[in-house]
Amino acid sequence: MSQPTKPETTSNDKPNKKTNKQTPDSIWKNPVHFLAFGFGSGAAPVAPGTFGTLAAVPLFLLMSPLSLWAYAVITLLICLVGVWICGKTSSDIGVHDHGGIVWDEFAGYLITMFALPFSWQSIVGGFIVFRIFDIFKPWPIKWLDQKVHGGLGIMLDDILAGVFSCLVMHLLFWLI
Repeated sequence: MSQPTKPETTSNDKPNKKTNKQTPDSIWKNPVHFLAFGFGSGAAPVAPGTFGTLAAVPLFLLMSPLSLWAYAVITLLICLVGVWICGKTSSDIGVHDHGGIVWDEFAGYLITMFALPFSWQSIVGGFIVFRIFDIFKPWPIKWLDQKVHGGLGIMLDDILAGVFSCLVMHLLFWLI
């Protein structure tokens, strides 16, 4: 049986505003933590979720030429692996859903952009709509955020925010 992991020491960076916890040094040393913190984007001292979503845009640009099937499979893998990545990092640093854990924003943004026409308008619009759903968390997103814990809980609210955002974006493109 494995021993529980003690929380990581933290750097002298400014505290993360969402959790009032400092960014753990381990994000620069542990590859799993580095991924959970969105390749370092979650270490932003303010608005780490926004910076994490912004960091997801280049990944979307790399994935956009793929077939819908390939895009969907990779996005699904990002979601499934994210449950473990976020859960492990959260457990290691001793903070559930630390504001700097933004892998879930990557997944949510990729879901938002599923099957949308490729344009700067869709990229920016998807970013804005996803951030609105992620920040304000209308029901049932807020319920999931409060009731489901661990890696699944960290991922699930952003996955649902991505689904809602995708539906809104498709509706907007259909109306325009």
